[in-house]
Amino acid sequence: MGMLKAFVFGALLSAVIGLVIGSQGTSAGPLAIHMVAIADAKVYWSWPVFLSGSGLAWALMLLQR
Repeated sequence: MGMLKAFVFGALLSAVIGLVIGSQGTSAGPLAIHMVAIADAKVYWSWPVFLSGSGLAWALMLLQR
């Protein structure tokens, strides 16, 4: 259950960072931000930020037990 909560945090973090950096027209190097078309919406997304943010949130939830 904790990992599902961490995925939500990772997705939120990736969307916010992707929006801020991707809207400037850069991929931010190792963050690998790219535009993804979902239906009619365009969303900036970064898999490295998603995975690292999810891992960080999951580790913090484990520490709070």
